Amino acid sequence: MTSLHTQSEASVQHRQGLPRALMQRQWFAPLGALLLIILCMGVVSPDFLSIRVVDGHLYGSLIDVVHRGSSAALVAVGMAIVIGTRGIDLSVGSVIAISGAVMAVLISETELPPWLIILAAVGSGVLCGLWNGVLVAYLEIQPIISTLILMVAGRGIAQMITGGQIVTFHGEFFEAIGSGYLLGIPWRVLIAAAVILALWLTMRKTALGLFIEAVGGNARASRLAGIDSRGITLLAYVISGVCSAVAGIIIAADIRGADANNAGLWLELDAILAVVLGGAALMGGRFYLGATVIGVLIIQSLTTGILLSGLPSQYTLVVKAGVVLLVLLMQAPEFRRSMAAVLRRRQHED
Repeated sequence: MTSLHTQSEASVQHRQGLPRALMQRQWFAPLGALLLIILCMGVVSPDFLSIRVVDGHLYGSLIDVVHRGSSAALVAVGMAIVIGTRGIDLSVGSVIAISGAVMAVLISETELPPWLIILAAVGSGVLCGLWNGVLVAYLEIQPIISTLILMVAGRGIAQMITGGQIVTFHGEFFEAIGSGYLLGIPWRVLIAAAVILALWLTMRKTALGLFIEAVGGNARASRLAGIDSRGITLLAYVISGVCSAVAGIIIAADIRGADANNAGLWLELDAILAVVLGGAALMGGRFYLGATVIGVLIIQSLTTGILLSGLPSQYTLVVKAGVVLLVLLMQAPEFRRSMAAVLRRRQHED
């Protein structure tokens, strides 16, 4: 009897601890906020939840959220890795403009094969990442200043590449990247998902993710432990540059041209916000790629939903900021402790 009673008591404790265990998961608050936002937008605008198939392609606001958020997700995961090293990358928008300019000029003025053009565009992102990484890791210039240099100069570099003009191009391969579909799913979503999945596997299934978090937590201690903290920091900025370059390729392919002034403009702010919504610490030491992607979907869902609701454009940013504040409140340790205490009291009362 005692054994049965003990097993029953353990089972009850396990069930009671499940809500608290879920609340402690890093993805719980962002995912809960995303689902709540989607439901609220569905109530305000029922069309927001409708998904239909037209000409073999998936259409609907939810599909548009994922479609439009793919490039921002690429930038955000790169930003998350940099923030994990206790850094920041303000140049991602300029890198998008540079890579898009390189791709557009090569398509319109040369006969190079598509794979070589893409390689050149991604290579421009690698060079930008190396520039930022050398300034931060080896010259020990503050990350916000180092990347601000390229943020300012990058737009000028992109304009020099395009000659100060909006360069347009035509090509089935690149147009498919921007607006094509595979089995009803946009190509840009598949590309972004493949890159993000590869990064997640690299960060969580190898030692690289631990090295990045170690460098962000304490660079000096990581060096004493035998970690090449400078090399890891340099690699983080290169990864961010590659992610931004791929996003630039997608954006340029979508508009079939390169706009050095507006491509990726202020996207670095949404990327940083998505990383914060994902629960990463801006002081470094921890980052979450999956939760960062959820943060991007939160931002994009708000933007799409508010536009569909017919709310005047001047209220969009205010509503967006208010919802973000609520999500951050849900992630605050003190708020979580208070909610856990409320759950415990209710369980004892039951």
